[in-house]
Amino acid sequence: MVHVRPAIGTDRITRPGRLVVGSVIAGVLLSVLWSYEFVDHVIGANVANALLGQDAATGSIAGTAAGLVFAFVSGLAGMFTACSIAMAASIGPMSEAGGASHGTMRSLLRPLGFFTAGMVGVSAAYGAVGVLVGPGLPQLSSAMLGTMPVRLVQSAVVFGVVGLAMAYLGLAALGVLPDPFRDRPVARVVVLGALVGAFLIGRPYPMFTKLFRSAVDSGNPLFGAGTFVLQSLGNVLLVAVVFAAVALGTKGRFPRWFRANGRRSAVVSAALLIALGVFLLVYWDVRVPSIFGIGWFRTMPYN
Repeated sequence: MVHVRPAIGTDRITRPGRLVVGSVIAGVLLSVLWSYEFVDHVIGANVANALLGQDAATGSIAGTAAGLVFAFVSGLAGMFTACSIAMAASIGPMSEAGGASHGTMRSLLRPLGFFTAGMVGVSAAYGAVGVLVGPGLPQLSSAMLGTMPVRLVQSAVVFGVVGLAMAYLGLAALGVLPDPFRDRPVARVVVLGALVGAFLIGRPYPMFTKLFRSAVDSGNPLFGAGTFVLQSLGNVLLVAVVFAAVALGTKGRFPRWFRANGRRSAVVSAALLIALGVFLLVYWDVRVPSIFGIGWFRTMPYN
């Protein structure tokens, strides 16, 4: 029998079992139903083509300015990904980190700033390191490890680790597992931002790979850092704008509504984090390897 202690807020969640099971089922279903072709090629490519005014897949990235624009646009085009789900899962913790005594604008910008700091720190560091290491990274390699591309092996490892971390944070929010951020809401938000920034370390998205190669060809670690930061910002822009619009539109009542009930915040955050963590684990470490004959996974007709 699981004894639950409060993690986010002060209210107890007395029956976490159903929430955990439901979140796990949601994550598995999402991994079955997810269509990377629809998300990457139908939505992503069309959005990028429309914003750039050219074919993003074949057009050249000439110069620093063009690279920065391509970075942000390709990130924006890829916003319908797990990054947006992770950002949505962070709304509860961000409401907790906003503080209770600040004005509406400050209580909104403060947690968004913490989240962005974590995300930007990881994406900038990886962009700089990626340029320095260059083609030596598996993410840019065309080599194979058995039947599976090395770049996708990196994706499976990275997203598997990120998925485990998010699932753990979700369970910790329910009090099922020890919560290292129980009394540190700001640290929780920073870590969630860092996990979103780490998505770039495993991303096989074609437009991101093109951007990565352009950054490596420039030989400039600062350019690599800048483009990766813009890519991450583009990924989460939609959810950030929606969160800001709702918070400002309700004159701060929405964040206060989350803060007023610790159970509500924990339940919403935990459900999304567990579902996302399970999705990342199942999709990248079970479904993707099965495409290359490693194990088996249910494939939908449209995939």
